Amino acid sequence: MPFPNDAKPRCAWCLADPIYVRYHDDEWGQPVHDDPKWFEMLILEGAQAGLSWLTILKRRAAYTKAYRGWNPAKVARFTDKDRARLLSDASGIIRNRLKVDASIANARAFLKAQDEFGSFDRYMWGFTDGKVLYPKKPPRTWRDLPTQSAESRAMSKDLRRRGFAFVGPVICYAHMQACGMVNDHFAGCYKYRGGSMKDE
Repeated sequence: MPFPNDAKPRCAWCLADPIYVRYHDDEWGQPVHDDPKWFEMLILEGAQAGLSWLTILKRRAAYTKAYRGWNPAKVARFTDKDRARLLSDASGIIRNRLKVDASIANARAFLKAQDEFGSFDRYMWGFTDGKVLYPKKPPRTWRDLPTQSAESRAMSKDLRRRGFAFVGPVICYAHMQACGMVNDHFAGCYKYRGGSMKDE
């Protein structure tokens, strides 16, 4: 996959790989309002724990197939046979028993949250009062960014209470960054604070 042929200034973290660049340009920090997308990102963030995000992005197609196109109702009905299938899947997903078990439990908890709030989207955005959060000072490097926040800690605590796993405050903050609840694009990036954030 070639790098985009343009001269747009971007966050430095995405410049090592064209997959990262396209993810940065098309998704990262873009507000999500679609429940299947929330489910996908929740499962992928959990799979990423202890690994690089690029590792997960490169396996994304395999995850999409293995998790039935990110249909939480189908995943929630996975049986021991499905668990065995996922754990023997040589096509690309991370074959970690704890993460696989968590993904199925998370699908079931996801459906319960949907029922309670009307949508998972409404539940998620409740942690920021429906607003995109911006850092007080424009970040210039990863060192300028927090790894968690009051909102991600509140999210983690409530998700755990509801039966979700692999949802610590650091993972939840990464989830918020990825899904546009917080805009952590670096100062100078064309996506920073309204650069081309069409959904804000």
